[in-house]
Amino acid sequence: MSTVDWFVLVASLIGIVGYGLYKSKGAQTTEGYLLGGKSMRWWVIGLSIMATQASAITFIGTTGQGYSDGLRFVQFYFGLPIAMVIICAVAAPVFHRSGVYTAYEFLEKRFDTKTRTLASAVFLVQRGLGVGIALYAPAVVMAVILNWPEKVTILFMAAIVVGYTVIGGIKAVMWTDAQQMLVMLLGLVAAFFAAVHGLPSEVSFGDALRLAGEAGRLQAINLELNFDDRYNLWSGLIGGSFLALAYFGTDQSQVQRYLTARSLRDSRFSLLLNAVVKVPLQFVILLTGAMVFVFFLFIQPPALFNPAVASTVEAGASQELALVQQHYDDAFKQRREAALNLASVDGPGQRDAYLGAQHAVDSARNQAVALAERTTGEPYNDTNYVFLTFVTRHLPPGIVGLIIAAVFAAAMSTISAELNSLATVSIIDHYQRYIRRGAADQHYTHASRAATAFWGVYAAVFATFAGQLGSLIEAVNIVGSLFYGAMLGVFILAFAPWKTTGTGAFLGILCGLLAVAATQVYSDVTFLWFNVIGAAVTVSVGLAVSRLKPATT
Repeated sequence: MSTVDWFVLVASLIGIVGYGLYKSKGAQTTEGYLLGGKSMRWWVIGLSIMATQASAITFIGTTGQGYSDGLRFVQFYFGLPIAMVIICAVAAPVFHRSGVYTAYEFLEKRFDTKTRTLASAVFLVQRGLGVGIALYAPAVVMAVILNWPEKVTILFMAAIVVGYTVIGGIKAVMWTDAQQMLVMLLGLVAAFFAAVHGLPSEVSFGDALRLAGEAGRLQAINLELNFDDRYNLWSGLIGGSFLALAYFGTDQSQVQRYLTARSLRDSRFSLLLNAVVKVPLQFVILLTGAMVFVFFLFIQPPALFNPAVASTVEAGASQELALVQQHYDDAFKQRREAALNLASVDGPGQRDAYLGAQHAVDSARNQAVALAERTTGEPYNDTNYVFLTFVTRHLPPGIVGLIIAAVFAAAMSTISAELNSLATVSIIDHYQRYIRRGAADQHYTHASRAATAFWGVYAAVFATFAGQLGSLIEAVNIVGSLFYGAMLGVFILAFAPWKTTGTGAFLGILCGLLAVAATQVYSDVTFLWFNVIGAAVTVSVGLAVSRLKPATT
């Protein structure tokens, strides 16, 4: 990166962290440290919720997903507005009335101690894995732009985020989230216009849309009901609704956001802000990836986007790589010419030539991928490197720094929020409940800081393995979907007026988790349906057990 890029990046990070720490002054009590004194404004909460979900994975993984698979991934979010309305009507009022610190504390009020303990333990496992994946994403960035080893960048990023999260608590997290979201939006807009501006002068934006559409990158909606297809209208509306209900209605990293609100009204406004903004935002991010695809129709991309793997292949199989590269070069030239012809004359012959040339490029790239896998002995997936290659090699100074700052801001917002929620659950649901009862408030504040640091170390260790999971945006949602269905199911039992016992809820969670695990291992059902299956099994078992063994009075 240039000096200008470094200045933009460093100034952005210092400004964001400094402002967050400044706004967090006075958070010396447990309630102030973990819930911000319940004084946060709705727009800060709303931006924090969006920033927490729009992690570096969103910038790196979703744009890469748009490049390789088009707009289909937007269907994943179609159920989110539905979920937000339901949470506003049901979950938010209940949590606010109950006066809890964590979502799982409410389960003890409704059921019993063992249900609370199991649910909070499931959260700690699931969210601990998720924060590791989120921490790995910026390591990819630094590895590309600085050639730093991924482990070094993981430790560097963890140190920054853990530092301000430990010091400032939830207020520092949420105020930095709000600033980070604004930087992310600026970076996204800059990347989109840079991709369009970088097209040849004879290719208009309309031409770019047509080229992307002919290559299948603009198909946003698939009406076919197919349980093996990850992204279609039905998996998005049904499976996506269940996933969003579980994430925003039961996951402490989100529930804790709207528990900080000054009033129920502020909580609801923050959630509705996400209901309105999230789907259009994801559409624009995916469209940016599609525009990067069109950009690379005319400017040749590498056959292998991961520079470290490309270097390994070149060192270990240089002759084979040279043959594959020649095939790839020839195919790219044919595709470039075919794309220019289709942009100027839209006819059946031009479309067939363009699609044939695209197939040739895909074939040559598949050969390069196969060679990489033979050389390294490991599966190869470079979706996470596509957008970074575009940014670092083809954008002007200043813009590169802004977009890298946006990636870092996105990563920091997610990691800090998840570390804070993990610390909250660790202290409130376990440490305070079982290890150290009745201690002074200051003791629990110090313990919360120590727990934050512990989970930062945990995330850094797991992040070293995250590179083996493929597309980060899919990996983080697959990990979540293994657990979210059962979690949603037990909260449905808690919120509903049905007579459910603590034993029924406890066994329901266990059966829901086992059902999802069996579905993943023994079927081809895609992960979005895991949330439906887990919730349905948890509710069914919970109600059945409660009727077989009613609660004693």
